[in-house]
Amino acid sequence: MNLIVYAVPFFILAMIVEWLFGLARHRNTYRLSDSISSLFLGVLSQARRFVTLGLGGYVYYLVTRHFSLPLLDAGDWSTWVLATVLYDLCYYWQHRMGHERTFFWAAHVAHHQSEDYNLSTALRQTSTGFLLDWVFYIPMYLLGIPAEVVVTVGAINLIYQFWVHTEHVPKLGWYEWVFVTPSNHRVHHAQNDIYMDRNYGGIFILWDRLFGTFQEELASEPPIYGIRGPLRSWNPVKALTHIYIDMFRDSWHTRRWRDKLRVWVARTGWRPADVAQRYPRDKPGLAQFRKFDPPVSRLVGAYAFAQLVAAVLLLDFMQKTDLAYWSGFSMWALLLAGMVTTALWLEGRDPVRLLRWELLRLAGLSLLLLAAQAAQAGAGLLLAGVGYGVLNLFFLFPLVREPATSGPAPAQ
Repeated sequence: MNLIVYAVPFFILAMIVEWLFGLARHRNTYRLSDSISSLFLGVLSQARRFVTLGLGGYVYYLVTRHFSLPLLDAGDWSTWVLATVLYDLCYYWQHRMGHERTFFWAAHVAHHQSEDYNLSTALRQTSTGFLLDWVFYIPMYLLGIPAEVVVTVGAINLIYQFWVHTEHVPKLGWYEWVFVTPSNHRVHHAQNDIYMDRNYGGIFILWDRLFGTFQEELASEPPIYGIRGPLRSWNPVKALTHIYIDMFRDSWHTRRWRDKLRVWVARTGWRPADVAQRYPRDKPGLAQFRKFDPPVSRLVGAYAFAQLVAAVLLLDFMQKTDLAYWSGFSMWALLLAGMVTTALWLEGRDPVRLLRWELLRLAGLSLLLLAAQAAQAGAGLLLAGVGYGVLNLFFLFPLVREPATSGPAPAQ
């Protein structure tokens, strides 16, 4: 059972409570642009299944059919205890490799790009982990743990991790020794030297203590969130692909064939010496760190929030509807296009140029609505699509008339 769908209302309520609590305590940890960027990536991660093939599921089928022990009883509580503990151990190694090897880091990096730390950061998930993350869970297949148990404990593991993404919960005494907490997970998201690549557990922090990757949060070293070599963009496409693109460029430019292959399996941060010399990457120290925070007008903020609400509603429709592949793909493309253009508005790009892209996006929406009408889709869907298009036009022309900002700039 995929519990994530049912947990979404709780996630939304918890974020609202955290935001109000921060305001009341004069310690707000939310910024509109950063939070919308995180939630966009969360929506895309849930919509991923409409465009990707279930490679991991097929491998599970092959392993359980030909190589695994007899399937365990899904009705036995001991199966669930074993699955919960084993899943978290597998997750520890998946998560650790997601930091220690560049190819896996490329899939995981999106979760760490936020320069704030709040509950919206928890939902900032990748859409490319399906490529190889399933490899780490093969031991569960070999032991004969049923598929429905693996899926359910995986969802429980992810839901547990939601609450630890907050700055408002202090250390929790003895609980810190056994379980992942907000304090030891703040360490994991920090880019301070002492905190880098630590605390990988999902539910249990015991794995980090056992394998030597634990680091306590220090009062003398407040965490600074984000990644070295910051993204400096709200664009979800860039967020999901920039490390893959960097690897491809390094592999293309290096002269040695051995290095062309090594780029894809090397430890995170390694680059061929000839490429590093010709194409150095600027990674400023923490003393020069400034959050990426272009100014956002109230109108742009309202437009971005409206696009977020529309994306969540469309995702909800997609999950509750039996869609043919190309219908799901078209709606995913519509989601992505709306997120990219919204990100560009939040970055303060040229409004006249953005209007052209927006009108092109709305033309694509019109074609989808015509196709839906030809397929005799329900009147509710058509009405929702037309209403969404009208809402966009309501915002767009006032947006174009707003004075242009100077483009993306860091906060001072």
